[in-house]
Amino acid sequence: MRTVRLSVLVSVLFLLAGFNANAQDANEILQNVDKVLYSAKDQQNTVTIILIDKDGDESTSGADVIQKGNDMRLFRFTSPASQAGIAFLSLANDVMYIYMPAFGKERRIASHVKNQKFAGTDFSYDDMEAKLLSLKFDPELIAQDDETFTLKLVPKPGSKTDYSKQIMIINKQNFYPVHTEYYDKGNKKAKEATYKFEKIGDYWNPKEIMMKDVKKSHATKMITSDVVYDQGLSDDEFTVRKLKQ
Repeated sequence: MRTVRLSVLVSVLFLLAGFNANAQDANEILQNVDKVLYSAKDQQNTVTIILIDKDGDESTSGADVIQKGNDMRLFRFTSPASQAGIAFLSLANDVMYIYMPAFGKERRIASHVKNQKFAGTDFSYDDMEAKLLSLKFDPELIAQDDETFTLKLVPKPGSKTDYSKQIMIINKQNFYPVHTEYYDKGNKKAKEATYKFEKIGDYWNPKEIMMKDVKKSHATKMITSDVVYDQGLSDDEFTVRKLKQ
């Protein structure tokens, strides 16, 4: 009997050790993804946004984007004329603002509407937020092969999101995301994103992101260009006042 109990105890200890190692590996992997996505001190780029409907018809708009650190991002539409001037600001502590030229004033985005579509795209305000993934999610390593890790990302307690989880596939060598699936509260896949990264200097840049709404058969492609890193952007560039300029 004593031998059986000892055997069971040893088995439990091995299981716990394996669980802790898995959790530690998952956290380390996600932190490495954060390092890739937010490694630059700051960056500036232009974005071409292509909306693709269920029939394959496309419409195109353009935007300028600046980002500093891991919690400041300003996104401003430059075309077409009907959207030019619409701007989105993401700051620390889940603070986000939207500026609509037609109304002439900014509006703070409440937490309960962060999951609404951003300016007609398939990205939500939550998707556009500048925030470390490791601060938003609890990760679990659920699979890996020679080239990729697969993490299940569950929103941290108290997180205001319509996603029950995300499944992210990560390049094993360079730690940038390759593919992400987004699941709604009913645990059904709602969206999926595919990424193409390119190396610019010391940094990996998301050259193209394709976000698909699988329920509505609609997609948004964002293509970045004219990328410049580490210009020494001032915090003053990321203020509500700058939304209107």
